[in-house]
Amino acid sequence: MGILYLVATPIGNLEDISLRALRILKEADLIACEDTRHTAKLLTHYGIRTLRESYHQFNEASRAPRLLQMLRDGKNIALVSDSGTPLVSDPGYELVSLCRSQGIQVIPIPGPSAVIAALTASGLPAENFFFAGFLPSRATLRKRRIEELRSIPSTLILYEAPHRLLHSLEDMTAILGARRATLARELTKIHEELLHGTLPEILDILRTRPRIQGEITLVIERGEFAPAVSSYPDSLRQHLEEEMQRTGLPRNEALKAVARQRGLSRKQAYEKLIDD
Repeated sequence: MGILYLVATPIGNLEDISLRALRILKEADLIACEDTRHTAKLLTHYGIRTLRESYHQFNEASRAPRLLQMLRDGKNIALVSDSGTPLVSDPGYELVSLCRSQGIQVIPIPGPSAVIAALTASGLPAENFFFAGFLPSRATLRKRRIEELRSIPSTLILYEAPHRLLHSLEDMTAILGARRATLARELTKIHEELLHGTLPEILDILRTRPRIQGEITLVIERGEFAPAVSSYPDSLRQHLEEEMQRTGLPRNEALKAVARQRGLSRKQAYEKLIDD
């Protein structure tokens, strides 16, 4: 039986790879890459000529059985993603699961991780955190997911795509309130940036930019346990005042949050506020 190695690779700076990872990549019979062209830059930099082939979310199901057979035949395979640790918001789960079910050894080769790098630099509590991966791209599903994350009693960590970032921050501000946060962009790369502040403050900064680029990791302060819907005040005006006091949000943003919590549109909430 061969061995499947899960090799963490740099998230930007090529010097961040470990000596052990380099040795495994050189000695493996095959490197399964999320994108062979992307991994080629790393391998070329270190003079590694190991055979490689693609293994990504679109061919994972079809390619996993062949890789599994190679492992059964005694071949060693190194699995890498484009950056960071395989399986963490990247392909690999199906292959690892198959290996575990068939007694094939799986060995992690730890290394760079945007989650840990952003968390440690955020200044937020790091002893207990919850990694939520990417938020859904559809607005309705995204808001529902943020509502689910709202009452988790841990520092929250998420990935987000640049083109969805402003919409996601708007939803987070409305639902999570003015929590402290750190936005880490392009970690370990030339244009690395760490923005610290509350969610509304970070949103205001980014709104002034003509465009946002790069890999984004968000670290968000834990919140208080969210009250059950039944505990909301009967008066929407009172609910709004309590939300503003609890979160520090301006009136407009707090009204959005209250509307979401009550399952109302902003227009419906505004009309009820006038009648209250």
